[in-house]
Amino acid sequence: MSETPTVRKIHVPLGERAYDILIGPGLIGSAAQEIAARLTGRRMAVVTDENVAPLYLKPLMDSLAQAGIEAVSAILPAGEKTKSFEHLIPVCETILGARIERNDAVIALGGGVIGDLTGFAAGIARRGSRFIQIPTSLLAQVDSSVGGKTGINSPHGKNLIGVFHQPDLVLADTDVLDTLSPREFRAGYAEVAKYGLIDKPDFFAWLEANWQAVFAGGAARIEAIALSCQAKADVVVADERENGRRALLNLGHTFGHALEAATAYDGTRLVHGEGVAIGMVLAHAFSARMNLASPDVTARVEAHLRTVGLPTRMSEIPGQLPPPEVLMDAIAQDKKVKGGKLTFILTRGLGEAFVADDVPTSAVLSFLAENHPDRAA
Repeated sequence: MSETPTVRKIHVPLGERAYDILIGPGLIGSAAQEIAARLTGRRMAVVTDENVAPLYLKPLMDSLAQAGIEAVSAILPAGEKTKSFEHLIPVCETILGARIERNDAVIALGGGVIGDLTGFAAGIARRGSRFIQIPTSLLAQVDSSVGGKTGINSPHGKNLIGVFHQPDLVLADTDVLDTLSPREFRAGYAEVAKYGLIDKPDFFAWLEANWQAVFAGGAARIEAIALSCQAKADVVVADERENGRRALLNLGHTFGHALEAATAYDGTRLVHGEGVAIGMVLAHAFSARMNLASPDVTARVEAHLRTVGLPTRMSEIPGQLPPPEVLMDAIAQDKKVKGGKLTFILTRGLGEAFVADDVPTSAVLSFLAENHPDRAA
């Protein structure tokens, strides 16, 4: 499909692993057409969850059947806790049972949890199967479906077990976002705002002025998703396996992942995008504390995230959090730790994020203590 007024196409030029991201309405209904234009296989394995399946599994399966593609499906429980070995094994067995071959594909129909888990399964089944992302949440459309990071969680931390496995196609059907709860949409918006805070201050300013139109849908929503996907694609192409610049995409995630681990990935308390929102405010506040950036920048970031309805402080997480020392242990397990030294994504100003190596543990621990709900003044 070429780009039309309602469908945007972002190309990710990774040589033999290059792929397209299509963004627009009605793409689930035309999924088979887009898949057949890129793959010759006649077998597919579709993985989804209990929330998405009643809404979108049948239209997708009907589309595949009409194109003569034989498909099987696996329906998993919804929620972050599904990203585990317990659910990885049956997904791999579904792929093998479907006899997926080189030009066939595994399709992830769902949010970031389903995309990450399914991509990991596709990356290891038969030593690597073709993989298609059909993300059904805003967060997945602008972040986790793009770039090839796949994996599952461990009690030691989030996304610590996985592989890099690029998709062959991403179909971001914007119609499906109308069925998200306000909380889910807001959580995805945190990742949209992140791209502005990394190195696109003009985009962040555009979001400050147009966030209500993005939430309402239509052209502004498609534009925000397309700009986010292009921003991520540019970084991925420059640094596919996170040896340098790609680490910037983790702005707010080091703190956020620690908070998710601290809540045992309980989505009733904290979902990923909310953790990222709090984490981005903490990253800016920590930058200010280290005299790297003005506190005014933190205030601006917090004000916008709070305006759209996102939590911005640890005290807003329901229930009790473990002490700062336990949060520090979770941070020390982060994948960005190198040689035992802490690496954070910090900032020198709005849209001026950078990779800070060898951040002092003592500074982080005292900062966590200052901001912890049980200890903050």
